[in-house]
Amino acid sequence: MKKYIIAAALLIGTGTLVLTTVQSCQTMATSDLGLSIIKRVLLNGIDKGMGIYSNKEAFLQNNMVDKALPKELRDINSTLEKIAPSLVAKERDFIAQAAAYTVNISKPILQGAVNSLNAQDVTRIIQGTTATQILKEKTSQQLVAAIAPKVDEKLNEYGIAKTINTALSGNNLLGSLLGGSSNNVNTGGLSKLASEQLVNGLFNIIEDYEHQNSKALLGPLGK
Repeated sequence: MKKYIIAAALLIGTGTLVLTTVQSCQTMATSDLGLSIIKRVLLNGIDKGMGIYSNKEAFLQNNMVDKALPKELRDINSTLEKIAPSLVAKERDFIAQAAAYTVNISKPILQGAVNSLNAQDVTRIIQGTTATQILKEKTSQQLVAAIAPKVDEKLNEYGIAKTINTALSGNNLLGSLLGGSSNNVNTGGLSKLASEQLVNGLFNIIEDYEHQNSKALLGPLGK
């Protein structure tokens, strides 16, 4: 992160700037300029994530969203693959549609958190914590709580829980995983898992953007 701030300052500055000590680097990082750079990287990462979530095909093809799949939902899909493979594709499609439905809720929450970053947050970043991790700490629970009702609304509209129940009638595993009875999937449980995937997938995209952007800044300097 120290090199990242130095490189960014060199690239966007109008004159020659040389920082040779850790103290100088920390001063730069916690200055308005350093904080502004970090905020801009995060805001750009958020925009990238929202662009992916707004596009169903881009969402379905993004492996960072797949990596965010909660274990419980992964177990459910593994069971579904054995009984009704086409239902897994339908479930993913419904979640992708729900993702687009939540963009206008998630974006202002994330933007507000970025704009509230302060020098203490930047100090943590200098010490090795990613900016995305700090953003996640500040907003993750709030995001899940905010989008879960909308995800639930969409999944109910599509009837996905009812469809899963029909396909997996009598399967004790799925009911217990989602908080339902022995042979019924609870819609609220499914919505919560889908919401967690959406939130964590979004942070995966933002963090990837953060890493890629830092590399791009350091590249011209051969770092």
